This record gives sequence, C-alpha cells and structure tokens, in this order.
Amino acid sequence: MRRRVKRKTKVSPDHVYNSERLGQFTNYMMLSGKKETARRIIYRALDEVKKKTGTENPLEVFDAALRNAAPTVEVRSRRIGGANYQVPREVRPERRVALAMRWIRAATRSKKGSPAHLKLAEELIAASKNEGAAVKKKEDTHKMAESNKAFAHFTW
Repeated sequence: MRRRVKRKTKVSPDHVYNSERLGQFTNYMMLSGKKETARRIIYRALDEVKKKTGTENPLEVFDAALRNAAPTVEVRSRRIGGANYQVPREVRPERRVALAMRWIRAATRSKKGSPAHLKLAEELIAASKNEGAAVKKKEDTHKMAESNKAFAHFTW
C-alpha cells in the first residue's frame, strides 16, 4: 500500500528581494523560531556581498552559491543479503536545493570569531566562486558516489 503524498507547504517570498528561495533560506537559518533575527542576518550578509563583490544584485551571488553547492548525486545505504551497500542515486531538484542550503548554513555556523552576517557573506561569496566548505562537501559527496559506482545496479 502506498503512503499518502506529502503536501508541500508554500513558502512566502521575502519582503526585500521578493524571492521564494531567500524566504526558504530564512527558514533554514532560523534558530528557536527567531525569524526576524534570521532575516536581519541574511539581509546584512547580502549587503556585505554587495559591498565586497561590487555587484548591483547580490541575489545573483546567492543563486550562484546555491547552484555550486547543490549535489547531483549522493549515496544511499541499501541492505542486501546481510551487507550494507552505499548505492549512488541521483538527487531530486527540491532535495538538491535543500542540501545546498543546509550545507551553506552548516559551513557558516562552523566558522568562529566573527558575526554571523560576515560569516554568511564569506561563505556565499566563496560558494559562488566554487570554493568554500559547502562546495567541498558537495565534491566529497560526488567522490563517494563515484567510488561506489560499482553498486549502481542495486538501485531501486
């Protein structure tokens, strides 16, 4: 019997840039329900990106960072005949964006010593240039999928 299809909740776009992706990222950055604090961090970070890169629209840098940090393949664990295999699978587009946002957030929070908006701005700029911790995480995921390509026939 199939389980019910989960309804996706509609994320409201942010107020300044009118972007749904940015509204979704605000929810990812939020801690303990403090959405306004998360918004403040993100908008300050985008202002910082605007200053450092000199671009008119920092949303382009944000989108480039998401594109560069999003994985195309990942490994999923599959138990077959008493052994666990890491089976490479293609990543759905929604999950791709979710993983990219999660990895950028994790990379931002792992840095120490400066305010959150500066750490986020640095990570967004680095990810847009195909550098940084979030992009490294993506490359590690791709390497693992590549090394386990022999188990691709176990895909379900």
